[in-house]
Amino acid sequence: MGRALAGFLARAELIADAGAAASSEEFFRSPPFLAAEGATHSLRIDAGAAVLVAPLVVREIPGGGGLDAVSPYGYPGVVLAGGDRGDSPPLAHDDVDWSATGLVSLFARGLALGPHALAGAERGTLQIHDPAQQRKSRPTDRRQVRRNEEAGYSVAATAGPESGEAARAGFRRVYEQTMDRTAATRRYYFDRAWFDAVLSSERSWLLTVTGPGGEVAASSIGALSDGLLHYFLSGTDDDHLREAPMKNLLFALQDLADELAAPLNLGGGLVPGDGLEEFKRGFANRREPFVAHEVVCNPEVYERLSAAGGAAEGFFPAYRARRA
Repeated sequence: MGRALAGFLARAELIADAGAAASSEEFFRSPPFLAAEGATHSLRIDAGAAVLVAPLVVREIPGGGGLDAVSPYGYPGVVLAGGDRGDSPPLAHDDVDWSATGLVSLFARGLALGPHALAGAERGTLQIHDPAQQRKSRPTDRRQVRRNEEAGYSVAATAGPESGEAARAGFRRVYEQTMDRTAATRRYYFDRAWFDAVLSSERSWLLTVTGPGGEVAASSIGALSDGLLHYFLSGTDDDHLREAPMKNLLFALQDLADELAAPLNLGGGLVPGDGLEEFKRGFANRREPFVAHEVVCNPEVYERLSAAGGAAEGFFPAYRARRA
């Protein structure tokens, strides 16, 4: 797409359709996931030769500052309508007329490995297990996995829609324990209906590590989207932390990725270079940048709101940093 033709601006609009215009079979744009995430609108950008779409959650800015929008969780991206992957340069923000959206800003998470139809900013590093390359794991991790297997730990992977209530309840329990340990914000606590909706997707799996006593020791949701298997959400039981059963689970995710011939996106850390990123690096044989789309749709209002809230280096939108 590149730069717009002289005198022409692509035109952006919001469609109040709960993300339907941007939905597809891909997990992070699938109807079950968009419903779980509470998508309110589709973004549609008419760029003449191409149309870009994305699901969004439109929100009121606290204090009466207007509206802004964020993509659903995960990697839904801004993509070409019709499922075309495209091979043109991404559309620049300045080549788009955003006025009809009424938004002050837009933050949309990009596809994990692209392509990116809209220009984006690098926000971190993703750790990738690529089945096409030599598999990687640390000797210490392999020894731990073997010890766990000898002690009676086992792993099962079940298609999301076929997962039973006992396994789902076990996942919710260990996931919430993990969120408690990491002092996660309320954004990352989900109710039963959210998990049931997510696991109704045909492109989801529930992986469960069962301990020697038959209890759920660790669990994770795997999701297939845009050609990648994503290590989406996970948790470990408080009483099994010492045995690190998540290592057994990640070996199983590598196996599933190999079976699907799809790279496994392990994600990154909470902050670059932290212990979580280092842990994931032990199972990754590739690193790729994580790209997000950070758009200031109304510069005048954005600057006013940001100035009132104080500077927030690295956070977008800046005016929400004090409430993050």
